Amino acid sequence: MSNSQPLYQKSWVLFLGILLVAFNLRPSITAVGPLIPMIREDLGLSNGWAGFLTTFPLLTFATFSLFSAAIGKKLGNSLAILLALVLILAGTIIRVLGSAEILFLGTGLTGIGIVICNVLLIPLIKNRLPSKIGIVTASYTTGMTLFAAIASGISAPLAIDLGLGWRGSLLSWSVLLLLGIIVWIPQLKFQVAPGNRSEDEVKVNVWKTRLGWQVSLFMGVQSLLFFTLISWLPDMMIARGLSAVEAGLLVSLMQIIGLSGSFLAPIIAVKFKDQVGIVWVLGVMYLIGFSSLFLEVLWVNYIGLALVGISLGSSVSLAYTLIGLRTRNERTTAALSGMVQSTGYYLAAMGPLLFGVAFDIFHNWDFLIYLMLICSFLFIYFGSKSGRAVQM
Repeated sequence: MSNSQPLYQKSWVLFLGILLVAFNLRPSITAVGPLIPMIREDLGLSNGWAGFLTTFPLLTFATFSLFSAAIGKKLGNSLAILLALVLILAGTIIRVLGSAEILFLGTGLTGIGIVICNVLLIPLIKNRLPSKIGIVTASYTTGMTLFAAIASGISAPLAIDLGLGWRGSLLSWSVLLLLGIIVWIPQLKFQVAPGNRSEDEVKVNVWKTRLGWQVSLFMGVQSLLFFTLISWLPDMMIARGLSAVEAGLLVSLMQIIGLSGSFLAPIIAVKFKDQVGIVWVLGVMYLIGFSSLFLEVLWVNYIGLALVGISLGSSVSLAYTLIGLRTRNERTTAALSGMVQSTGYYLAAMGPLLFGVAFDIFHNWDFLIYLMLICSFLFIYFGSKSGRAVQM
């Protein structure tokens, strides 16, 4: 590109902005888990309300995904993403200022900001970097996953070892948010006036299309797999003899292994006319990995969970990529992104609860494996439908 080109139009500036937005989309959620004992004791929360701190953002995501595309259409995607980052920052600050009610208010605000960014980044990438959907989506999802893991790992040391307490630990992420806001501001100069969008864009009601539901259920199944496994695998492995620390480390390593899949899946996916073959490879890895859990042999379980980790990382990146590949224009991409993420997060919120009820009734960990295997078959079915080379 010409050196005379304005800074905000340079691809690397946009790419850096997308990465910094991605870095800010998970820490405010994943940093909370290790701090829950401190938060519970300080604010006098019951176990139920403390646990709801991790479920509440998922419900917020699912609900406000429905409105995010409309917000992007009204304001323009670049401005909407900037305001969403400001909303995350406001929520991050507000939730550490006072009582339990303030904590939940701030958490809700961060959830709204996060889901607006989640939904609108995908059509923005399709519009601004159409020839680089694979590599940009790969970088975006990998960065999001990486900082989710980092936040989980350092939130407790920040609170305890550095003496920041749970409030200071959560507030420390405002520095990264401020950096993201500063780097994103130049994109406002590229803003397309909402009323000036191409009249050639055909308006599609994604909720009335079979393909829209197939992609949405594909996202939903993979989300249910991830959140149910993350919620209950540690308890299952503790029941098999691991300590709480070892079980937590196992889950963290499974996610870190999945980073390779997060990065590579979109890059590979865009090289093929359709993505059905990739879905089958990931689905078979799920089936082998989850089946290994029937054997109470730890080294076999570790190998199986490594396969599951790669598939989990690949699945979310592939789901985001399919949203862009299955749509013809930015407006339809934004609408499908909202539909897909709303469906996905509602199903994700249901998964841990449904298994918890089943375990209370049957007291058998095999039911977790059965649920994961059923979801793996559904993953292959809906993925095969979503992976076909068709668009709407």
